[in-house]
Formats: sequence, structure tokens, C-alpha cells
Amino acid sequence: MKQRWIVALVMVAGLVGSGAVVAQKASQTDRDFVAKVSQGGMYEVEAGKVAATRGTVAVVRNFGVLESHDHEGVGANLKRVANSSGVTFPNALNAEFSARLAKLKAVATDQFDSYYWNDMKQIHNKDHGLFVEEAQHGSASYQQFAHDTAALVAAHLGWLNTM
Repeated sequence: MKQRWIVALVMVAGLVGSGAVVAQKASQTDRDFVAKVSQGGMYEVEAGKVAATRGTVAVVRNFGVLESHDHEGVGANLKRVANSSGVTFPNALNAEFSARLAKLKAVATDQFDSYYWNDMKQIHNKDHGLFVEEAQHGSASYQQFAHDTAALVAAHLGWLNTM
């Protein structure tokens, strides 16, 4: 009996390792979630890079670096989850977020820090709600990702609300 369990476990491990076990297909809610937060995340990476060079105070420059780093990781994880559930992950910012990035880049130097900080508060507040909702109501393959990322976004909000 024990040998049968070992053989069964080895077979399942082989299937998982080979990719033969298929992830759950994404629901429409999951697809909408990916569409929304992928854009916000890519924007935060690019905006963070801008802040890292244009910020006039260290806290803004450092937060820009943190944003780029953290949201590149979040984006990579979301892309993995999306691809495993049959969702195409976008490769570029859409028109809305491209315009938002262009506007950020055009802000006058003496207004940049305040503008960037407020922009990050706005997007993190919105995204935090999306991650919490997906953690509660998304498909199984998205729930843990959304839960973990909601905690990260909450931490970012904590830092943003200190200034």
C-alpha cells in the first residue's frame, strides 16, 4: 500500500513538473483585474523611474526606486499567473496611462515632488481596493497573488501617508 502512494506521488510530481497539470482558466473578473492592475503596475514602474531622477528630495527619489523595484516584481508575478490561466499580459501602457506618464514627465520641477506623491497615493488607493477584491473573489490561482500584493500596496500607502 505504501509503495502505491509513493508511485502515485511520483507520478503527480512528474505531471506538475512537466506542466501537464493545467492551471484553472481565468474568469472574466480575473481578466478585468489583470487589465486594470497590469496597467497601473507598469505605470508605477515608469513613474518611479522618473521620480528617481526628477525628485528634488531624497524621499521622493528613494520611493521612486522602491516603486520601480517592487512593481517590476509584482508585474512579473502577475504575468506568470495570467499566462498560466490563459490571459494575455499587455506589453505596453495603454493610451490612458501613456498620457498620464507624459503628464508626469511634463510637471514643472518645483511641483514635481508633490504631484508625484499625490499621484502615487491616488493609484495605490485604487489598486489596493482591486487587490483586496480579487483576493476575496478571484479564481484560486489569483487569490494568493492578490492577497500578498494587497499587503505590499498597503505598505506603500503607509509610507505615502506619512508625508
